Amino acid sequence: MLLEDLQRIKEAELAKRKPYTLRCCMAAGCMSSNSQAVKDTLTATVKEAGLEDQVEVRGVGCMRLCCEGPLVAVDPKNDLYQKVTTDDAREIIKALNGGVAKATKGNPDSNFFKHQLSIVLENSGMIDPDRIESYIAVDGYMALRHVLREMTPQDVLTSMVKSGLRGRGGAGYPTGLKWTTVAKTKSTRKFVICNADEGDPGAFMDRSVLESDPHRVLEGMIIAAYAVGSEQGYIYARAEYPLAIQRLQTAIRQAKANGLLGSGIFDSPFTFNIDIRIGAGAFVCGEETALMASVEGRRGSPRPRPPFPAESGLFGQPTLINNVETFANIAPIIRNGAEWYAGIGTEKSKGTKVFALAGKITNTGLIEVPMGTSLRTIVEDMGGGAPDGNQVKSVQTGGPSGGCIPSSELDTPVDYESLTKLGSIMGSGGMIVMDQTTNMVDVARFFMEFCMDESCGKCIPCRAGTVQMYKLLTRIIERKGTARDLQTLEELCEMVKSTSLCGLGQTAPNPVLSTLRFFRHEYLELLQPEDPVPGASA
Repeated sequence: MLLEDLQRIKEAELAKRKPYTLRCCMAAGCMSSNSQAVKDTLTATVKEAGLEDQVEVRGVGCMRLCCEGPLVAVDPKNDLYQKVTTDDAREIIKALNGGVAKATKGNPDSNFFKHQLSIVLENSGMIDPDRIESYIAVDGYMALRHVLREMTPQDVLTSMVKSGLRGRGGAGYPTGLKWTTVAKTKSTRKFVICNADEGDPGAFMDRSVLESDPHRVLEGMIIAAYAVGSEQGYIYARAEYPLAIQRLQTAIRQAKANGLLGSGIFDSPFTFNIDIRIGAGAFVCGEETALMASVEGRRGSPRPRPPFPAESGLFGQPTLINNVETFANIAPIIRNGAEWYAGIGTEKSKGTKVFALAGKITNTGLIEVPMGTSLRTIVEDMGGGAPDGNQVKSVQTGGPSGGCIPSSELDTPVDYESLTKLGSIMGSGGMIVMDQTTNMVDVARFFMEFCMDESCGKCIPCRAGTVQMYKLLTRIIERKGTARDLQTLEELCEMVKSTSLCGLGQTAPNPVLSTLRFFRHEYLELLQPEDPVPGASA
């Protein structure tokens, strides 16, 4: 593959464009609502109407407003149709000739879309994820070509450091520093791993990126491999994401066929290959040392650190691990420059963040906003607030490892430091909204049950502590708990948090601690009075 080849493919793809393009969402959410039949009907109706030279029907990835799926967009008319049926699909074709479609129209200029800034999701809902030509037509793999022909590995590392990009998997560790550490480690063999084991309840960011723009993730991984000196990469994806895995497999085959994976990429000495490893649904395998054990074919259990993966990771070799969203940021940083990216967001949290809005909120879906955007803008302006006239009570960020933020703190900017101050975390990007009908003690118990079930059992604090905390929360909810139980619960939270082996146990108490901090009265209302001490005076 040479620059001329990329340009030829791009020009051929653009030459095929027609006056109208109907983009039909083919991500998992819309497909579960029968979007495949909608797309088939659109295609068949275009053929029946003799409009094949005028209309392209394109299957695309996530179009973000998931609660209104199946979604169909009409370009260049800027029409967005919601909850489209097969009957609606026929009406949409008729409307191209001046008729009026009976299908429900959405507003592509609504607050849900208006506040978004697309970097990671710039191609999602626009390109066909099953065709590498569609990706190349929007300058796909141009960043990789520039890196291999115009930049040294050190240049790439310097660019990542200057960009200020932090890992989007949850911890927010500086990406450039992590890459530099792996690059400096002396070894003849290194690995690059994409962590696609997205297991947080209510989270679907990584799945949507993989389903919508898989080549973007591959390109980011290849650039990372060049920077750190790796020839082998792995994508660790959960088995519950069959569509994402299928599209990744297709993308890898296409990249290999076009000389973008394998040996001599872009006629350079650089060689890199990517394989997929499928997880069996263990939440703890999202932790990097457990993930590597699983890739090696062993039980997915965390191990103590140090040594860190950058020094001794997969098969004992230096290993770079980033998540899907982190890798999806790499190509645009290379194309537009580190200074451009560093100019977005806040002083310590650069760029944008993708969130999955879920729970008791009007607009459920996928959003991408600049770091520093307030929770209020996200929840009330973009999300439309709680449905049915209810009031937002709390927002939980960071999945089971995160905390519950009360409505009084909705003006908090979404960045790593601000969320940490409130006892929550950014996490990978799940955002669950709760209204005034939600019992916060029950929420804490739900997430504790999740962590208890998903604990690998290797360390006693997590294995036993989560069980005991779950039992105490159950006693309190059943109105059998006392003030002593509440005190014991808080002591257990601190013990599990400070002594657990890995991030699962260390963060498992967060939902309890945050609800105790902001909603303690709900706990107190459920407590029984202490038993009187025998012989004590009244």
